[in-house]
Amino acid sequence: MKTEITNSNRERITSVQSGWVMLPINIVVIIGSIALLLYALIHGIQNEQHPHWALLVIAVLSEITGLIMLRGFFTLQPNEARVLILFGGYKGTVRTDGFHWGNPFYQGGPANALSWQARMQMQAQAAASHTAPPLPETNRMPRYKISLRTRNFNGDRLKVNDKRGNPIEIAAVVVWKVQDTAQAVFDVEDFENYVRVQSESALRHLANAYAYDNGEDNEITLRSGVEEVSHALRGELQERLAKAGVLVEEARLTHLAYAPEIAQAMLRRQQAEAIIAARQKIVHGAVSMVDMALKELADKHVVQLDDERRAAMVSNLMVVLCAEAEVHPVINTGTLYT
Repeated sequence: MKTEITNSNRERITSVQSGWVMLPINIVVIIGSIALLLYALIHGIQNEQHPHWALLVIAVLSEITGLIMLRGFFTLQPNEARVLILFGGYKGTVRTDGFHWGNPFYQGGPANALSWQARMQMQAQAAASHTAPPLPETNRMPRYKISLRTRNFNGDRLKVNDKRGNPIEIAAVVVWKVQDTAQAVFDVEDFENYVRVQSESALRHLANAYAYDNGEDNEITLRSGVEEVSHALRGELQERLAKAGVLVEEARLTHLAYAPEIAQAMLRRQQAEAIIAARQKIVHGAVSMVDMALKELADKHVVQLDDERRAAMVSNLMVVLCAEAEVHPVINTGTLYT
């Protein structure tokens, strides 16, 4: 059994006639056919008691042709394209904005269901009211016109597990636009819905590949490596969406937090880590100050201390420098040994 592999389509830029050139011709054909029809009827009946059948047929056919030609006119705005399909065959894409005329038999857009945003809204309303979702109305892609403008997809918050298995909430915004109209129309069913589904899938995979924070040495995390994570997300999205002819211009995280069920525990852990880090810095600074004090006393011959008194002095200074509360010293009015 042979498996046939479908090749991806590629966009071909084409051009059509200017609408401003064809419009006067179309008007002349319609008005001329009406005039010829009247002439065939009036002149034939007056002279031959019956219409000029040959001229009548030509006039009717010309009128039908003129009316059909009207269907060939279309306009394109800046950053808009039309995919030309004639009897099922792809004939090219028009990207030039303005007033155009093409083959009247170029196919119109298919009868698609509502956009994925409308479908999701209808499903959410049906779930909230515990009723069956209504049948979606159909709308047509007007003459296979596709917007080439840059679009934003602001994804919903997803609850996933990070690299260490901690549940987190994550969301991202994707800036994209259609780059290849042929791939967008022919290689995927609905390229807008395809962008939404693949964006969520790529975001879940990204969250599973990185830890939320507190990574090992030189490890990139979701919190610390914002630029690296955004670059990785954009690269994965571009690889996934290239099949639909979509160019990903930017992808960034818009929301990142622990899931509510572990947020308090993680907050306490972060507080403990912050306290430990602060203590380490305080102890390091206290040791440096005690060492400096002892060296200064010894170098300037202020006082000579044996090992026992030096240890006592170090202990007292460490207590003073590392204590959280204010220290109240006790003044010794005797000697060092009393």
